[in-house]
Amino acid sequence: MSITKHVLKPLPYSFTALAPFISEETLRYHYGKHHQSYVNNLNNLLTLKENVDFNNKSLEEIIRTKSVSTGLFNNAAQVWNHDFYWESLAPPKNANENPLPTGKISEELTKNFGSFEAFKDQFTKASTGRFGSGWAWLVQNIKSGKLEIMSTSNAENPLTNPDLKPILTCDVWEHAYYIDYRNDRGKYVQDAFWKLVNWDFANKNLQ
Repeated sequence: MSITKHVLKPLPYSFTALAPFISEETLRYHYGKHHQSYVNNLNNLLTLKENVDFNNKSLEEIIRTKSVSTGLFNNAAQVWNHDFYWESLAPPKNANENPLPTGKISEELTKNFGSFEAFKDQFTKASTGRFGSGWAWLVQNIKSGKLEIMSTSNAENPLTNPDLKPILTCDVWEHAYYIDYRNDRGKYVQDAFWKLVNWDFANKNLQ
C-alpha cells in the first residue's frame, strides 16, 4: 500500500522577514529543526504496521481520529500547528507600530470582547499563563459564530472539537522564543507576536 508522505511546507516569507522581533536564527531552528523533526517523525510512524489505517489521511483527518495513538497525534498536530502558526505571522510593515486588525475581524473582536484592547489583554494572558509548553488560540464557534480564546497544552489544538474553527495562534513552546528572549515569554508575546500578527490571515479564516 502506498503511503502519503507529508512534507515541510515552505515558509510564507524569508528567514529574515520577521526580524528584529523574531530572528533568523530562531526561524532556522524553529522551522528548520523543530518543525522538520515533527514531519520526519510523522512519516516514520506512518511506516509502522499499527498505523496502516492512517497512511493516506490528511493531517486534519489524523488529528480528528479518536483512536489515533498519542505519538501519531502529537506529531501530526505539531506539523499542523506550526503550519498554522507561520501563517498567523507576517513581516512587519512598520517596526514602530503594532499592526491593527481591519475589516471583519476588527468588527468581530469588538463585538465579542468589547474592544480590541480587551481581546489583546485576554489573549496575552492565555499565552503567558499557559503552564509549560502549548499554544494560545483565537477560534470561532461554528454554531454560534462567536469568537473565543483558548489555550492548549503540548500538541493539542482546536481541531479535536468539530464546533471550533481556528482563526489565529501563538506558539508558546520555549523553542519559539528562547534564542531571542530567553525565558521571558511575556516579552516574546508583547514584543514579537503583537508586532507580527497577520490580520489578513485571520480575516480569511472567519466563517
